[in-house]
Amino acid sequence: MMKTYQIAASILSSDLAHLGDQLDLLETAGVDWIHVDVMDGMFVPNITFGPLIVDACRKSSPLPIDVHLMIEKPERYIDQFAVAGANSISVHIEGNPNTYRTIQAIKQHDCKAGIVLNPSTSIHALDSILYDADYVLVMSVNPGYAGQSFIASSVKKIAALKELMSNINCDVPIQVDGGINKDNIKMVKDSGASIFVAASAIFNHPEGVRSGVQALQEALI
Repeated sequence: MMKTYQIAASILSSDLAHLGDQLDLLETAGVDWIHVDVMDGMFVPNITFGPLIVDACRKSSPLPIDVHLMIEKPERYIDQFAVAGANSISVHIEGNPNTYRTIQAIKQHDCKAGIVLNPSTSIHALDSILYDADYVLVMSVNPGYAGQSFIASSVKKIAALKELMSNINCDVPIQVDGGINKDNIKMVKDSGASIFVAASAIFNHPEGVRSGVQALQEALI
């Protein structure tokens, strides 16, 4: 049976001292994407990774690398992340007056382009850009830190976005990031999402990375 979902492991919760080993574990466990959360301490109150980490992931793993830019003026850094090895790059609709131009810049590097919605942002903020995106990322926590609890109202938001897409004949995948675990992933899938970003549920699983991935996979069946 063909998979109808993808699991993206966010290295935000990984053991960076053993990143190569962790990426090997993700691959053998059946993870579909590596997810890299880039934060600049300005768009969100945290500082995380840059292109060098993406380059390290690219050299250590054949898995697709999905880069989520939580930074001001993301258009300044598209080239660097694409050259470092990103396969997909997502940018926020919030505070980005040049979203269309940024999306085109991502695609010029043969990367898939995603648009991101914060929890408080209406799905209708996407009305003029949906057809240009390759996927939409719905944040189910306030961006900035790993380990936060899933915002329950995100389920209705995902369902509403899926309905909006259906009404305008726009069929792009919905990715969800924030508080995803074995207890809510099936509900999120049933609401219309097909790409699930998980950090703590994978890397902080008491029985290790493989067991964390397996728990998510089994919950989706």
